[in-house]
Amino acid sequence: QVRLVESGGGLVQAGASLRLSCAASGLTFSIYTMAWFRQAPGKEREFVAAHSWTGSSTSYADSVKGRFTISRDNAKNTVYLQMNSLKPDDTAAYYCAASVRSSIARAPNDYPHWGQGTQVTVSA
Repeated sequence: QVRLVESGGGLVQAGASLRLSCAASGLTFSIYTMAWFRQAPGKEREFVAAHSWTGSSTSYADSVKGRFTISRDNAKNTVYLQMNSLKPDDTAAYYCAASVRSSIARAPNDYPHWGQGTQVTVSA
C-alpha cells in the first residue's frame, strides 16, 4: 500500500521560507515521478513542481519558478519542496503526489497516489 506523508507546513510571514517534506512508503520510490500540488479554498488543485525519476528533470509552475525548489533523496524515500520568498498567494494546502510516469505531468489525474496534505499559510 502506497503511503505519502507530508510535513513542514505552518504559518509564516511574507518573505519567509519553509521546507516541505514528503515521506513515501509502499512503493519503489526511485522509479516514481514525485510532484507537489496545492489547493487554496474555493480553488482547483494546481500543479506546483515535479521531479522525474529519470535523471534530474524538474518542472515548475510559472508562479513559483525561481522561488521554489523541488528535490528528492532516493535513499530516504523523501521528496522536498524548498519554498523561499513566500507570498500570501502561496497560502494553500500542499499535497505530495506520485506517479510511475517517466515524463512529468501537470494534471492531478495523472497521479494515482496522494498524501493527506499540509497547510501553508502566509500572512502579509
